[in-house]
Amino acid sequence: MLYYLFQYLDEKLDVIGAGVFQYISFRAGMAAVLSLLITITFGKNLINLLRKFQVGEKIRDLGLDGQKEKEGTPTMGGIIIIAAIVLPTVLFAKIDNIYIILLLITAIWMGGIGFLDDYLKIKRKNKDGLAGKFKIFGQVGIGLIVGLTLVFHGDVVIREFPETDTTENVVQVEEEAQPIDFQAMTTTIPFVKDNEFRYDWLLPDFLDRYTWILYVGMVIFIVTAVSNGANITDGIDGLAAGTSAIIGLALAILAYLSGNAIFSGYLNIMFIPESGELVIFCAAFVGACIGFLWYNSHPAQIFMGDTGSLSLGGIIAVLALAIRKELLIPIVCGIFLVELLSVIMQVSFFKYTKKRFGEGKRILLMSPLHHHYQKRGIHEAKIVTRFWTVGILLAILTLATLKLR
Repeated sequence: MLYYLFQYLDEKLDVIGAGVFQYISFRAGMAAVLSLLITITFGKNLINLLRKFQVGEKIRDLGLDGQKEKEGTPTMGGIIIIAAIVLPTVLFAKIDNIYIILLLITAIWMGGIGFLDDYLKIKRKNKDGLAGKFKIFGQVGIGLIVGLTLVFHGDVVIREFPETDTTENVVQVEEEAQPIDFQAMTTTIPFVKDNEFRYDWLLPDFLDRYTWILYVGMVIFIVTAVSNGANITDGIDGLAAGTSAIIGLALAILAYLSGNAIFSGYLNIMFIPESGELVIFCAAFVGACIGFLWYNSHPAQIFMGDTGSLSLGGIIAVLALAIRKELLIPIVCGIFLVELLSVIMQVSFFKYTKKRFGEGKRILLMSPLHHHYQKRGIHEAKIVTRFWTVGILLAILTLATLKLR
């Protein structure tokens, strides 16, 4: 909202300095600072409020060191994360931007599902919250909204200019030639020189008209998988928040490059008009995650709960989809992927061996993967630091795909 105010002050009243709000970098910096201030300043108030209403985590006895000490720690801290994302975004971003609208809806929608799950866990005083089928229904719902919007909304386009060899020519073409905007279900293939891939290539020509069904199904799968991956990763202090901050920073860089005609032309990646505005959202997202670590780092004073983890995962999925980088998710979200796969493999192998041999066997000492390392006697703070380190390496590799082709 402040963007429009300062635009009016700059254009109509010619107020000195008001034009600084035209710069994405300035607004992103302000959004990051405000989100940090919100989480750090009001985080303590939220902790006290949750304690007052006895909103504490119910801990299952898994035989892990330091586990019982966490009993009663306030949960549902995702409320402050969502607030610290939404408020700065509304203040500093263009709120009529379709990508911003989609991300705000995703944050609130997924946060709402997680909130209901956390509330039912607290009410029933056990770990059985919202039934799995209702969670899936909610994830499918937001996946449908996102997928259909990316397919049919008129503002979701890819812009092409005539081929150029230099940055100067990109600028000249943008000024003199008529750009071509087109809607296409297209994504980016990492490590490939001609890296654009159209989903209609997966179907025979006579089924082209149904490509949108395939695409929307893929969107639903990605949103569901990434949000569940983030949810599973949120098992020890600071792991999900720190990992999400790293992923958010990598996606912010990709969004900035994809939304800039000069950089996208130089790097030979898709130019997606107005997607640069997502940098403001990403900045608020990263600031909220880092600010939450003030209270969530070991020993945690508050947990984000499903309110936060489902929202963070859903946001990351939609961010990647919006900038056509969903095929990079296995790399940039590698921590989430490994955590999710560790559970799937553990459960599948246990069921298989029980059916085959009459006794279930395990691949890991415990799943998800971070609990396996806890069982091996590694302190959770060290596990988190090492996972963050791997996350940083994966983020660097993700950015390196811009040139490694």
